[in-house]
Amino acid sequence: MNITRRTLTEAVKAKAREIGFDLVAIGPAGPPTHGSAFEQWLAAGYGGTMEYLARGREKRLDLQKILPDARSVIVVALNYYQGNPPEAGSWRGVSRYAWGRDYHAVMEPRLETLQEFVRETAGPEAEGKIYVDTGPVLERDLAARAGLGWIGKNTMLIHPRLGSWFFLGLLLTTARLEYDAPLADHCGSCTRCLDACPTRAFTAPYTLDARRCISYLTIELRGPIAEELRPAMGEWIFGCDVCQDVCPWNRKAPVTEKADFLPMRPLPSLTDLLALDETGFRTTFSGSPVRRAKRGGLLRSVTLALGNREDSQAVEALVKSLHDPDPVVRQHAAWALGRIEGREAGAVLEMALAGEPDPTVSADLELALGRERP
Repeated sequence: MNITRRTLTEAVKAKAREIGFDLVAIGPAGPPTHGSAFEQWLAAGYGGTMEYLARGREKRLDLQKILPDARSVIVVALNYYQGNPPEAGSWRGVSRYAWGRDYHAVMEPRLETLQEFVRETAGPEAEGKIYVDTGPVLERDLAARAGLGWIGKNTMLIHPRLGSWFFLGLLLTTARLEYDAPLADHCGSCTRCLDACPTRAFTAPYTLDARRCISYLTIELRGPIAEELRPAMGEWIFGCDVCQDVCPWNRKAPVTEKADFLPMRPLPSLTDLLALDETGFRTTFSGSPVRRAKRGGLLRSVTLALGNREDSQAVEALVKSLHDPDPVVRQHAAWALGRIEGREAGAVLEMALAGEPDPTVSADLELALGRERP
């Protein structure tokens, strides 16, 4: 099919909107603008245990290693801001993006439809690859260069109309398309996101130390959470929205029209979540992004939330967690019980300590009892 670059570009954008994307922009498939900053970030260790970021370094810095002859990056977005639906209260402590259906299942079919449209319209020789935060690409960098928004001081991509409450998807293609102009940074002198971070995860504007970020701690990190960070995590059990909640650009964000992103059901109470076995966890969070944390990771965070709440009514559930098959859950349950005052908590900690085979868990039990680590 003989079609001009402008006509093809307009057709692609129209198709993206037709299949339900809220935003679409197109940028070049050259080296990322912030490639050197990404390498410095990795070298500083800010990626923590996310070793996959380093493994995919070469491809993130050169899209031609992913798709030879790639010329354009089509960037799309879906608004997921839910406002305050009736079930929202039960989901307090879970980042908004995980309230509803797994966004991959919503984004990817639409991107596949868009990819097929590009192939049909530009010609069968037009190759492409789609990504929804699962591939070796720097999504926010590419989206900012395409003009879909600017990268804010909290490292989130911000759009003047949608704020930062949206999912990103990419279609890397060999098709020749016209590019959009980048947007200017409109954060100005504002530092609300930096100042509000409970764990002080920002080392500077535009620089996040993931090792201190609540989202990383509750989702990506496997194993124990550093003791000095636990109190600052509050009652977040999966992700964190603090730096987005305080952003002025999110004040007037429109509510999504996608029912997929609304809460699928009320979230069980924290004590009920502690009672979930592996089967119960998989059933409760079927089709939900929360499954990424895995059972042990979620219950670890739930124990911390109960400890930070200092609710004596949670003692019974936490005591049962001292016998959880996962030693990390047992370790954090001990810490949580140590935060709850009362003779009952002290007695059960003493009993648990007497029968605990794991030295790491025993150390936390000692700490919860107010004793120094051996």
